[in-house]
Amino acid sequence: MSIQHLTTLLDTLDNIRGRRLSPSYCVPSLWNENRTGINIVDPAGYYGDMLDSIVTMEPPGYSCPGASADEWTRKSSVYNLFVRLTTAFDHNGDGKIADRPLVNGFRETGTFLKSIALLPYLKRLGIDTVYLLPVTEPGRCRRKGSLGSPYAVRNPYRIDPLLSEPALERTAEEEFSAFMEAAMHMGMRVVLEFVFRTSAVDSDWVKEHPEWYYWLHADKKNGSLPESYASPVFDQDTLNRIYEQVDKHDFTDLPEPDNAFRQRFTDPPEKVLVTDKTVRGIDSDGEECVVASAFSDWPPDDQQPPWTDVAYLKLHRHDAFNYIAYNTIRMYDTELDQPEHANTELWNTLGSIIPFFQDKYSIHGAMIDMGHALPPALKKSIVEKAREKDPDFAFWDENFDPSPAIKDEGFNAVFGSLPFVIHDPVFIRGLLNFLNKTGIAVPFFGTGESHNTPRVCHNLAGTQICGNRARFIFGLACMLPAIPFIHSGMEICEAKPVNLGLNFTDRDREQWRTDTLPLFSPGSYDWAGCNDEEPLTAFIAAMLSLRKKYEPVILNGNPGFLSLPFVSSPDMLAVMRKGEEGNLLFIGNSNCKNKTTGYMEFLQKSFTLKDMISGNLFSVSEQRLQLEMEPGECLFFDIPAQP
Repeated sequence: MSIQHLTTLLDTLDNIRGRRLSPSYCVPSLWNENRTGINIVDPAGYYGDMLDSIVTMEPPGYSCPGASADEWTRKSSVYNLFVRLTTAFDHNGDGKIADRPLVNGFRETGTFLKSIALLPYLKRLGIDTVYLLPVTEPGRCRRKGSLGSPYAVRNPYRIDPLLSEPALERTAEEEFSAFMEAAMHMGMRVVLEFVFRTSAVDSDWVKEHPEWYYWLHADKKNGSLPESYASPVFDQDTLNRIYEQVDKHDFTDLPEPDNAFRQRFTDPPEKVLVTDKTVRGIDSDGEECVVASAFSDWPPDDQQPPWTDVAYLKLHRHDAFNYIAYNTIRMYDTELDQPEHANTELWNTLGSIIPFFQDKYSIHGAMIDMGHALPPALKKSIVEKAREKDPDFAFWDENFDPSPAIKDEGFNAVFGSLPFVIHDPVFIRGLLNFLNKTGIAVPFFGTGESHNTPRVCHNLAGTQICGNRARFIFGLACMLPAIPFIHSGMEICEAKPVNLGLNFTDRDREQWRTDTLPLFSPGSYDWAGCNDEEPLTAFIAAMLSLRKKYEPVILNGNPGFLSLPFVSSPDMLAVMRKGEEGNLLFIGNSNCKNKTTGYMEFLQKSFTLKDMISGNLFSVSEQRLQLEMEPGECLFFDIPAQP
């Protein structure tokens, strides 16, 4: 396996060691030591040493060599890394994250170089798969925030220049290649998120293929996007009908937006003018039009803020459906979703993107953003083209339902619904009972958060209880036939949302200005102080190690794969996993604020249990295990089979 780009970066760093010492450059101690705080370093020397440690290590190989996509996905421990945020840091200590390079040529926003330096930290956690949010170049027009949305893809083949370090004088493509080489050299697979449903409003495609976009009549006063443009509004009776039809999977004659909304859209222009700030179309009558911005289409009364710099791609061409609504971009009307209406040239182009990244960067898998909103035929062709190159290439879907239908589509994992129930033991039991009955056809992510949901520690910052909640959720996830999934920052108890997507309240939207959130503008995690909490790094490493040890039992997702023993405290949750040589028992205190006491009963009269996490011993006396548990505490027992 070549590490050419990695060694080139190392040589460059060696050549500039000691030359860029002003101003002082700080890095979090946690990145290469198991403690909080900062270290003041020469950046070239620090990153050079980190890269050297990777280059000179004996490659360990993948954890599942030669495994199928299904197998290595199921056995993965995943870290979700958003490069420009995860490795951002206030290196000069001035209290803010600059969006321009420091005078020494290194950036404070996250870069591939810093992400390479983070890989040994991830390896110590027990991570074997890195999942990257989009790394392609974002658009410039109508930017949401100062950096723009990573889902506003300007060019799907070009890597975001912001992710490179100017001090190295290398392209972002070269530095991404070095990141891929470093990850593979360390035995880590990389899954990349791809955006096929949308692009930037100023995408490189707009000028060449205006027919791939939805267009609006421009504001007569200034020729720009009309200020009043927003998602369509449906009355309650119409909403009820929409929900009823969609629930029944009846997409025939779905209710349309009113005529006034539909008339705002126009045909693609004959001429397109693009600048850094505007995209304007001119039709055959000399009238101006603009690319329509995206909004959340489902549910049809969703209140998510609009995505000003994102445009929906026009996947079908049908004169009667020349507008954006739920029935044109996700729940496709039966009349629209016919083979003769496919925007064939666009579909073929979308299908070529993943193979390009396979050839150039040797990626191992793809997460499909809004995969649930792609026409099934297009989705199928994307999967088939990637698998022609690599039969073991993994596909993950942004879908909440781990059903057999998703597996039939060629997908190896789904996001799942765990983040939406995991804060309440009653809902957790409901989900687990349902999955226990049906079995798990496709593994889901074992996590309490993503970049689109509230953080596990949402609204708990500074309360000294964030770590308790995160500990319980991750401990439980590691006992399920799910994929342990760390959305970066969870391990240091980050509470600030990355984006206001799913499950946020009006109060949240008042508290957080969308354009200041780190999905769109410079931001960083509290790597140095860990949000005044004890980092969960040791706990995570211990849980992932135990999961590997008991993998055959934990990965079993067949119907009846678990039981939920009775525990007297409503705050305690017990999960039993049955193995041939004994049972695994997880008990967690879901209350992140208070201690709780309770008991659990066994058939055997008396014996001793050892917690595999702490090493502490617990006695079962008169068939009863009496417990007093700290907030968020997790216990993990291996119970041998009784003679």
